Amino acid sequence: MSEEQSNEEQLSAEQRRLRELRVSDQEREHVVELLKTATGRGLIDLDEFSERADTAYAARTRGELNKVLIDLPGLVHPEAAVIGVGNRTVAAGVTVPIPVPGEQLVLRAHGSNLVRKGQWTVPSAILVRNRYGDARLDFSEANMTSDVVHIELDVKWGSVHLIIPEHASLDLNALNDVKWSSVNDKTRGGTGAPRFVVTGRLTGSSLNVRHPRRGLFSF
Repeated sequence: MSEEQSNEEQLSAEQRRLRELRVSDQEREHVVELLKTATGRGLIDLDEFSERADTAYAARTRGELNKVLIDLPGLVHPEAAVIGVGNRTVAAGVTVPIPVPGEQLVLRAHGSNLVRKGQWTVPSAILVRNRYGDARLDFSEANMTSDVVHIELDVKWGSVHLIIPEHASLDLNALNDVKWSSVNDKTRGGTGAPRFVVTGRLTGSSLNVRHPRRGLFSF
């Protein structure tokens, strides 16, 4: 019996139902962005990217969409329902790798908005490369894989908004390359985990860090 057949037998009726849910164009585009990240890390080559991107754009269900991410460490479609199976996770009925500690997630925006919120998976290191855009990262409901998250900024003529949990701690001491920019820390000096360590550079940009608002709006 193959591993895929074994995984299939472990799925409940609800898990099979989630796997067969239809996906939107936005979900397809997000998975293609994850594939671009994988290409930038050298996990797949350009031919593999083209093949997987074609599969993602043609996907009708979550099960079909998540298959293009199954062997890429640290890359999981955040809209997929996640359940535990032994020491692994299953997203929408597909076994996916658990993010590897030390993996860096690269987020790029050029003249557009970049948003991560909800129950997305956060590795121990994130690079935000932003040009003429707005990057908003909400960690309040995120799935953390490390007690310390290193956020490296490479931002020119843009803005970065970080929303961290009430109990989290923040370290901006290594953010020392700031030109024609503003840094606004509205947190209340938490001392707990996770600890967010922000480094890198800002040019003609703004960094805003706060806790979640209590109300109807997340930003």
